[in-house]
Amino acid sequence: MMRRIRCWRSALGGAAGIAASLAAPLAAATDVPKIDAAAERAAIGVYQDADQRLQDIGWTLARGNVGFCPRVVPSIGLQLQDMASYGAPAIARAALGLMGDFAVQTAARGSPAALSGAFARNREIVRLERFDPNQWPTTTPAMNWHRLVWAHDHIEAMLTEHGGIAIGFADGEEARVTPVEVCATRFELMGDGGKAVADGTRVVIGIDFPAFAYPEEDVFAALVAHELAHNFLEHDAWLDRNRRTRRHVRRTEREADRLMPWLLANAGYDPAAAVTFMTRWGSRHDAGILMIRDHDGWDERAEFIEGELPLVAERMASEGRADWRTHFAREIDPAKGLETAQAE
Repeated sequence: MMRRIRCWRSALGGAAGIAASLAAPLAAATDVPKIDAAAERAAIGVYQDADQRLQDIGWTLARGNVGFCPRVVPSIGLQLQDMASYGAPAIARAALGLMGDFAVQTAARGSPAALSGAFARNREIVRLERFDPNQWPTTTPAMNWHRLVWAHDHIEAMLTEHGGIAIGFADGEEARVTPVEVCATRFELMGDGGKAVADGTRVVIGIDFPAFAYPEEDVFAALVAHELAHNFLEHDAWLDRNRRTRRHVRRTEREADRLMPWLLANAGYDPAAAVTFMTRWGSRHDAGILMIRDHDGWDERAEFIEGELPLVAERMASEGRADWRTHFAREIDPAKGLETAQAE
């Protein structure tokens, strides 16, 4: 499940997702053939609904833990889409009724973008401050993710340098949005596959991951919290410095498991949902004795998580927040290997 692999850069990237061809019939084409626009919109909408869920939860966790994470960034919670990232851009453009390529993908619940009321799904965008992203070149005719990365990086740069950004829409209106600080991780939905991974800067979850079928938000949030914990605890860099042995990976996985209820509590979720998630997912999808043992067994993992619940409850009762940066017991020495790495 949560084996941390290096995954290809998002085609719907940024605070955002990895694009794929969302509707199987979308074969690449120069001219737009006759299409069932409603069916194509519905196929895209299924992906966007899953992405919205991920972005809502990711924003809640990243905002709720902002006092403790190692790095924060300004954000408005906006995620874009680029028709060039689809398998058949012309069909996607026609299905969504767009003249250009850029539009709103999601505005995370409770974020400045969502609270502004300006960023309805699929609303066409023609300007990010002074730049029209539609004018940026594409490197391939389809499945091109580069411009979305540029667009989200550009938004973050404007928010950092100017404390806000003006975004222009194809209907001639403009919205100026002021950011708030969030923990520095982007959340991306992979268009296929069932993996959940973290690479230090992103949390990437495949649309086929079983937790998307879980109806309870806090249980799905536990999955996101596990991957986010890897980034907060800087496991990717630590493993790069100290080798990705099974023993080292198992220790980082155990840390990420144990941090889950702390992150959930700070975001307003039930910290015990981490145990529910591990029990539900593990009892059905853990490969048991056949799995490569770079993780503990699911039942052991659930016990480790449960052991954190009294500590989280104590901190919440005494301080109103679960200060994991001060009170969480590490499995690894986070500074190990740092001096050597810096010297190199």
